[in-house]
This record gives sequence, structure tokens and C-alpha cells, in this order.
Amino acid sequence: MESVLSGMRPTGRLHLGHLEGVLKSYVEMQEKYKAFYMVADWHALTTDYEKPKNITENTIEMYIDWLSVGIDPKKAVMFVQSAVKEHAEMFLLLSMITPVPWLERNPTYKEQKQELKEKDLSTFGFLGYPVLIAADILVYRANKVPIGEDQRPHLELAREMVRKFNNLYGEFFPEPKEILTMYPKLPGLDGRKMSKSYNNAVFLADTAEETEKKVKMMFTDPLKIKKNDLGHPEKCVVCSFHKIYNKECIDAVEKECKEGTRGCVDCKKQLASVLNARLAPVREKRAQFENKPDLIRDIIKDGNARACAAAEETMAGVRHCMKLG
Repeated sequence: MESVLSGMRPTGRLHLGHLEGVLKSYVEMQEKYKAFYMVADWHALTTDYEKPKNITENTIEMYIDWLSVGIDPKKAVMFVQSAVKEHAEMFLLLSMITPVPWLERNPTYKEQKQELKEKDLSTFGFLGYPVLIAADILVYRANKVPIGEDQRPHLELAREMVRKFNNLYGEFFPEPKEILTMYPKLPGLDGRKMSKSYNNAVFLADTAEETEKKVKMMFTDPLKIKKNDLGHPEKCVVCSFHKIYNKECIDAVEKECKEGTRGCVDCKKQLASVLNARLAPVREKRAQFENKPDLIRDIIKDGNARACAAAEETMAGVRHCMKLG
């Protein structure tokens, strides 16, 4: 069976954007591949090394969210990156063969330096971030990696490192192939990208009451003031959510909005009801796991052990290839 590797930074509770963009694919992939899902705590330090925030607490929350949406620790290896020291060894060995110009030409490196000007990113850790990503992939000899369009440069760099390693030391690593994720982009309450930092997210941990309150805050068509005003669904955040969570009614929702026979208040009430119905099973599972901290710790421990075993097997082969004993 082919293997797949993916990871998420432990930056806090997960929201509906994560559910649609990542977590649903995790549930699907665990049925098709030998899946490795990583809490990428070292990744979080590449840009937030000065003030690391609640990484341990956020890791627990991430596990609870993963489990509540259906990720099964019996089917997937769920582990914490820093608990598997072979990632650091693989990173070190790859850094020996990776030319600096490969890293400097990475478009993501240049873009993030521009976007995060308030942070000092003149560090080797930030420059070498693609090497760490490659190490994460290669230490499990992953065949597939789910990525978004903006992550393609990182995966191509990993493939270049594979080709160079195999050319120098003999064929050992498979070239990882992309699984391009094409899931709907879910806007935040205000129409921007859903993000904790924008304070515009609906979290998996939100109660039904909190979710209903947030739906009431969603931006709608600014030109539709009264119910009988002709609306423009394409300008409405509420309608964007209906398209994903209320597909069977979306044609009627858009038609009534355009004709001025549907008011925004009623539209939001319907969405809140549909959304809460969809999230009810997730909330039920989440409550169960929140009350079982020992079980969560056991799942983390077991996943870390399984990841370590797989990574050590790979590193034994790497050391042999590189004549390191």
C-alpha cells in the first residue's frame, strides 16, 4: 500500500475552513493509503520562534478535533513531529546535499519574508524550512503528499532532493507525488479567509448557540437592505455557506434572494439550523474525547511509537546508503 504524509501546525482549535480544506481529505485518505498525520510543532517555530504559544495545549486540541471528525488512530498514524527525532537527523543529512540557491529561489520564501516584515526571518530555520518539509516526507518514504497550489514549490524542492540523494547514494527514496486538494474555499464571517487571527471563524468546538450567534454576524449583500430588495447571492457570505452545507436547496435560496422573496434574517436562520445539524455528530464525539484525557495521551503515545518505528527503519537504510555505519 502506498503511503501519504500530511501535517498541520498546532496553532489552536480548528475551524470549518480546516474541515473543508483538510480534515475531510484526511478521513478519505486513511481508507486508501498508509496515512501519517503529523502535528507539526517544529514547523510552528520557523516563524514564531520568539514567542511559542501553547504548543502542548494546542496539540491536545488538534487531536480532539481530528478524532471528532472521524480520523481513526487504528487506520492512520497520528503523531507529534518533535517526538520523532529521526526527522531532525533526516533534516541534517538533507541539508548537507541541498544547495543554498535552491532555497533562496523558493517563491514561498520570498513571499513570506515580504508578508511577515514585522518578524526577523533571517534565520537558517526559515531559509531551510523546505528541507524540513522534505525530511518529514522522506523519513516515511511517502509516495503521496496532499498540497494546495501554493505548496507546489516545496514539493518540487523535495523531489529535487530525492533525485540528488538517489543519484549520489543509489536508488532509495520514491519521488513523492502530489495529491492536489480541490476543496471549496470557505470564507470567514466577514468574507475574508477564515482565520483565528481575523476573529471570523466558526470552530469545531463551538456550541450550537455560539454557531447560531456567529451566523447572525455573517456579512450579506450590502445592497439588500430589505427583504424585497433584489439580492446578489454571489456577494453574500451566507450564500457561500449554503452552497456547501445546503446544496439541495441552493437553487431555491439563490432564486428567492434574487427575486426579493427571501430575507437575510430567514436565510441565516435556515443556515444556522442546517449547520448545527451537520456539526451535531462532531460535537458529540468531541465531548466524549474531551472527557477522556488519558485516552488522548494513549493515542498520542501509540502514534508516536508507530511513527518512530517507521522513521527508524527508513533512517537505517539512509545510514547504510551514506556509509554512516
